[in-house]
Amino acid sequence: MPEDTPQKANEAKKGFVRRFLDLPPDSVPKTVFVAVSLCLVASMIVSAAAVSLRPLQEVNRLKDKQVNILQVAGRYEPGIDVTEAFATFEPHVLELATGEFTDQFDPATFDDLAAASDPATSIALEDDPASIGRQSKFVTVYLLRKDDGSLDKVILPLHGYGLWSTLYGFISLEANGNDIYGLQFYQHAETPGLGAEVDNPRWKALWQGKKLRDDSGELLITVAKTAPPQGPEYHIDALAGATLTSVGVDNLVRFWMGEAGYAPFLENLQAGEI
Repeated sequence: MPEDTPQKANEAKKGFVRRFLDLPPDSVPKTVFVAVSLCLVASMIVSAAAVSLRPLQEVNRLKDKQVNILQVAGRYEPGIDVTEAFATFEPHVLELATGEFTDQFDPATFDDLAAASDPATSIALEDDPASIGRQSKFVTVYLLRKDDGSLDKVILPLHGYGLWSTLYGFISLEANGNDIYGLQFYQHAETPGLGAEVDNPRWKALWQGKKLRDDSGELLITVAKTAPPQGPEYHIDALAGATLTSVGVDNLVRFWMGEAGYAPFLENLQAGEI
């Protein structure tokens, strides 16, 4: 067996780190090491940024929600103090089945979306025209009162599937619980220029003054190309070129305004029990 040369003997005496450092810069081990190191450093930076920015993101998310509630209630103006303006609204956690407020949860911290995915606070839907899968048993609603303490408007959250996404929004009703003041969506991913026209101020303005039900209590509000025979006061023109989004809006509004949604609450409201 040939004896080791002095060079091979010296290499054997070197540690792993030294042997690694002596490799050429473009060697495979060094290339892999640099790539892995960069990935680890980048992931640490991104993770640290996500954690540090989370409180700010939550604040911005809450402010955006408050702005949308102010807008749908006609109380928003550019430059106003959103927190101060929103303080005039009364949040309440509503139990949908009874149509009554519950003190089981704190309205300031209750998370409607989390409740909708929790089996303890939600139910799986068999009849699901809004295509939401599960429905929370509890939702946060908002009351707006006049200076004399009488009820001015009621703001109710709603959501349902359109063409490509779930649309999340609010509907604002007058104190009688039947006349619509406004409808607004704050989150969706519908097609720009088509389904996304749910954000168009001209289309949103069509909702103001419409009615949910006739004098007999039948739910008639509809989003369609043609008005129902009952009259235009129950009709919203469908979005041009966005049939499926319009159908989705029609389904979700009728679902939430129906017996599975806010109907028990609105009946209590009209009976003066709210």
